[in-house]
Amino acid sequence: MKIIRASQNELEKVACLFNDYRIFYDQETDIEGASNFIKQRMDNNESIIYLALDDDDNAMGFAQLYPSFTSIGMKRMWILNDLYVDIMHRRKNTAEMLINKCKELIHETGAAGMVLETQNDNTPAQKLYFKTGFIKDDMHSNFFWKSI
Repeated sequence: MKIIRASQNELEKVACLFNDYRIFYDQETDIEGASNFIKQRMDNNESIIYLALDDDDNAMGFAQLYPSFTSIGMKRMWILNDLYVDIMHRRKNTAEMLINKCKELIHETGAAGMVLETQNDNTPAQKLYFKTGFIKDDMHSNFFWKSI
């Protein structure tokens, strides 16, 4: 297995995984929309996407990070917004390897850290996050304002 930073060359592979990720979160399949969304992020340098590939260059999973900042810490930080591993490639440490690649980015960019969120009932993901050194934030609450 290898982890690479995805480029336009891997757009189709990432878009397929991204579409599956959205389906996992109860969204309708939309491969064209997924491809357009990922292409825009790449074209505008708005995210960093890591792609896990098996020995035959088949897509196994991906992680997408968005840049942000911490005003209190006066540093860049990264949001691990998307992490997904294809069902055929789970239990192969793929997600852990993707997280470790994300941690390398944090160090390379001198960032304060990385944040993420997951659903309260996603216990497999939470176990992974604890295992990889994330700390659950019990001091703050997340809020969301929906414009639509």
